[in-house]
Amino acid sequence: QLQLVESGGGLVQPGGSLRLSCAAAGFTLDLYVIAWFRQAPGKEREGISCISANGFTTRYADSVKDRFTISRDNAKDAGYLEMVSLKSEDTAVYYCAVSPGEVCFRGPLEEDYRIWGQGMQVTVSS
Repeated sequence: QLQLVESGGGLVQPGGSLRLSCAAAGFTLDLYVIAWFRQAPGKEREGISCISANGFTTRYADSVKDRFTISRDNAKDAGYLEMVSLKSEDTAVYYCAVSPGEVCFRGPLEEDYRIWGQGMQVTVSS
């Protein structure tokens, strides 16, 4: 069974940092695009970042650009999202997802991704 296991979410104060992780179980990630999405209460799910299989291409939503950094370690079958300067509006459930096709060039679009993690809460609050 192909699964993505997320970790690293939690409660953080405004201006703080978190590092989210996404690990593959049952398959290897080296041929997959990795993306991160989030869904805030009462809002639609938003694609915030993606990284190509070889790591050379990355894309970011304007809302997180210059604050979030996506990366991957294919040797560990893992992807990461480093988040700094967190704001209250970053509060959401965060999901990682992967796609077997090289789709990151057009940004993280939900319809491109077939395997999803279970989601984890990130709350930015004082």
